[in-house]
Amino acid sequence: MIPEGSLLAAHDLRKTYGSTPALDGASFSVHPGEVVAVMGPSGSGKSTLLHCLAGIITPDSGTITYAGRELSAMSDAERSALRRSDFGFVFQFGQLVPELTCVENVALPLRLNGVRRKAAERTALEWMERLEVDDLGSKRPGEVSGGQGQRVAVARALAGSPKVIFADEPTGALDSLNGERVMELLTEAARSANVAVVLVTHEARVAAYSDRDVTVRDGRARDLEHAA
Repeated sequence: MIPEGSLLAAHDLRKTYGSTPALDGASFSVHPGEVVAVMGPSGSGKSTLLHCLAGIITPDSGTITYAGRELSAMSDAERSALRRSDFGFVFQFGQLVPELTCVENVALPLRLNGVRRKAAERTALEWMERLEVDDLGSKRPGEVSGGQGQRVAVARALAGSPKVIFADEPTGALDSLNGERVMELLTEAARSANVAVVLVTHEARVAAYSDRDVTVRDGRARDLEHAA
């Protein structure tokens, strides 16, 4: 049921909102350091799949296993802790905290895990340098461009040394040039750190940065390893 060597795997997930099925037997897996694009038209269930994999919402049935543990067997507190320690997130509009500077935003996951401010901001600046935004440390999100803000968001996702990054339409609000640079930097940094990336997108040019694609249609997804 769980593909050998997978870090995160889901089998036969089902999730219904009212009478509308969002997931109808979706299966998925990702290995350490692998970038997998989850593709499909709007309303196909791909974002619901991502939220289930990240433990944000609970499927009605099916299993999700992360590093040998089943998410449904964890308490809400344990899943929240997992999202702070092992998972990183990049959203379409960055979702940076507007009251914090860029370096404070990147350091936030570390601070939430008890790292002292100076050490957290030192690590944050190292990631910002890799993402080519270290000169924006003292600026607030409202003072930087969309492309710069999204690079800051990627740095924030990586700063806490996650094992998996969930990226939901990370270039959807960017022009093609900025979008491609964000994807280059995200995938390069993730692979060098052996971080898996679950990338939700409907754009083929974005999916081209992945190692393989999983297509979701009408709530159904069959990853190639499950189908084999």
